[in-house]
Amino acid sequence: MSHIIKPEGYKALLDMRETEQGIKMIKEFFQQNLSTELRLRRVTAPLFVLKGLGINDDLNGVERPVTFPIKDLGDAKAEVVHSLAKWKRLSLAEYKVQPGYGIYTDMNAIRADEELDNLHSLYVDQWDWEAVINREDRTLSYLKDVVERIYAAILRTEYLTCEGYPQLKPFLPRKIQFIHSEELRATYPDLSPKEREDAICKAYGAVFIIGIGGKLSDGEKHDGRAADYDDWSTVAENGLAGLNGDILVWNPVLGRSFELSSMGIRVDKDALLRQLKLEGQEEREQLFFHQQLLNGKLPLSIGGGIGQSRLCMLLLHKAHIGEIQASIWPDDMRRECEQLGMKLI
Repeated sequence: MSHIIKPEGYKALLDMRETEQGIKMIKEFFQQNLSTELRLRRVTAPLFVLKGLGINDDLNGVERPVTFPIKDLGDAKAEVVHSLAKWKRLSLAEYKVQPGYGIYTDMNAIRADEELDNLHSLYVDQWDWEAVINREDRTLSYLKDVVERIYAAILRTEYLTCEGYPQLKPFLPRKIQFIHSEELRATYPDLSPKEREDAICKAYGAVFIIGIGGKLSDGEKHDGRAADYDDWSTVAENGLAGLNGDILVWNPVLGRSFELSSMGIRVDKDALLRQLKLEGQEEREQLFFHQQLLNGKLPLSIGGGIGQSRLCMLLLHKAHIGEIQASIWPDDMRRECEQLGMKLI
């Protein structure tokens, strides 16, 4: 069910023309910075993939992909991508990318099951990236280093944006904090996972929550993750499970936590088998992607997605993602947003 967060006294600081110019500036500058920080080169990505190969991202495992028949392939079904988590790893092998280097692409997706609100749209656009790593890089310290590099690119982009539009004032902290989802649960035992995210982001401004996908000590997950891309089960050097996580910041316009990126070190053979068993999905071992991984044909990697409209929304101080991107919204949401000062594209 769609709903709206209604920030009190909201007024857009940029008009529609300035907003479009700001979007262009942010996207061009950030992706160049990301490419430089992580040594990534741009590649072309698909909008859809064939069904049944295990390539599409299952997200939390319950979202239905948009599907359609292909006439020239005997009505074989294609799926509009949810993200490119697995496709990118196949591409690393195809391009023969060496350790320490990677790829990035513009990912456009349709998520028809999304509950529409200020942060969630039917249309998803993000920078999907993936880099080859060595066996010895599959550590928490390596993950943290990559997170800090991405956050540094975000900070530089915020500075550029505020220089271009002086009415926008910087608010992101200089450093990003790290906390494991188990430590977060222990810090706020009486709060729900979402409430914990709000509390920790309000306290620190920018946080990377480690270890999302596996069950915590109370038997619940902080949030869902598919079993076959992020490694959320390997015990890291901190003694806790998980080599993945989310970058979240405090959004002062909405007064809540705000996810910018989901990322992590990807599963190796052992982690894939373990996580499929934990999720009761052993039958997926026979799919094309999974066979490629299990037979040693894919490189070890780290990767993730960074929301394009999300980053623009945050840095341009917008209250609704529909002020950044063109999508479909319920008529009553459009009317209410108009009254609240949120002019949806």
